[in-house]
Amino acid sequence: MRDLVRGVEPGDWDVATSAPPDVVAALFPDSTWVNPYGTVIVRSGPMAVEVTTYRTEAGYRDARHPSEVRWGTRLEDDLERRDFTINAMAWVPDDLLAGRGHLVDPYGGQADLAAGVLRAVGDPEQRFTEDALRLLRAVRFATTLGLTMDPATEAAATRLAPAAAQLSGERVRDELLRLLAAEEPSRGFSLMERLGLLGVVLPELAALRGVEQGKVLGGDALDHSLRAIEALPAADPVLRLAGLLHDVGKAPTAADGHFIGHESVGAGLVERRLRELAFPRADIDRVTHLVRHHLIHYTSDWSDAAVRRFLRRVGAGQPLDDLLALRRADTAASAGPRAGDAAADELERRLAAVRGAAVLSVHELAVGGDDLIAELGLAPGPEIGRVLDGLLQAVLDDPALNDRDTLLRLAREASPPGGA
Repeated sequence: MRDLVRGVEPGDWDVATSAPPDVVAALFPDSTWVNPYGTVIVRSGPMAVEVTTYRTEAGYRDARHPSEVRWGTRLEDDLERRDFTINAMAWVPDDLLAGRGHLVDPYGGQADLAAGVLRAVGDPEQRFTEDALRLLRAVRFATTLGLTMDPATEAAATRLAPAAAQLSGERVRDELLRLLAAEEPSRGFSLMERLGLLGVVLPELAALRGVEQGKVLGGDALDHSLRAIEALPAADPVLRLAGLLHDVGKAPTAADGHFIGHESVGAGLVERRLRELAFPRADIDRVTHLVRHHLIHYTSDWSDAAVRRFLRRVGAGQPLDDLLALRRADTAASAGPRAGDAAADELERRLAAVRGAAVLSVHELAVGGDDLIAELGLAPGPEIGRVLDGLLQAVLDDPALNDRDTLLRLAREASPPGGA
């Protein structure tokens, strides 16, 4: 209903009814009763609609789940339990076939949308106490819809921000990804900091406040990180997550404020945090890889061999494309979006020139372990790995050496007779 009032095509439809869930499920054979809170998924071809029975709730446990759920008969009772006024509206059909109906809006959600206000239904402290996830949902709605929290709602969210620590990692993860997909996610993370939520859900990021950063655009390391995410595509929130967290390992290690090894430190912090937030392993590996390698110290005097070694270290394909995107976002966050990054542009051209012919792993060598055993008499074991790695280093220096006879000759020269 919120999107219809805003004049936006809804992405999906939710239906509320006075019919108990067992009745709804019986009316639609191809349906699924998905939870104890009265939600039935009704399917019609590719379409799936959530049909939820009017209900009232009481006795919230773990700042998330109600201990008691009662089916209701009045729409107004159901709307009363909603989180924010903008979500406590419903359209009631008077003539479904003719498309006629009327808006039920007992808490002024339409007026709040028009005024750009996010307001809790009833007592905001009670709403947030019932479900701590509403703290993060408040941030998301304020950010994605361009709303300002009304004073009472903001004050209650600030008082209850520590309750977000009780939320499951999955719930926090999902809200963070939705926020990262927003047009201006930095606005949301700034709001989280103001409410005291950032230090609860992402303490490593909150700790960047006050950490010195380059002075071209001003601000500190947290300001820099928030600028970086908006220089990355909204369609890839996981890549934006890497931009958000890329500097969390920064800490002054000397009186002059230099930062040493913050990439590796940051990668470790990020991996632990993303595990706690139940991110998929592939996403954890992707983000930690980017954090670990985001500092690229490229200069024009790199040899072609150095370019190939860099490619071997960071990976080709998406890992490389992600890393270059993060490098450019990091530069934009430091020097401004119009500053450009000539070094990244030059490196990208050089990488494109070597990618096709570059041998990046021992599996791409013209010889393998079986060849070394057969031709050199080496015994299976660590020595074979050592020799293959040496051959790979030689081929990284000169790809023309990746020839079977040449590599066997080099292997003989590098290995003692008999493989001892």
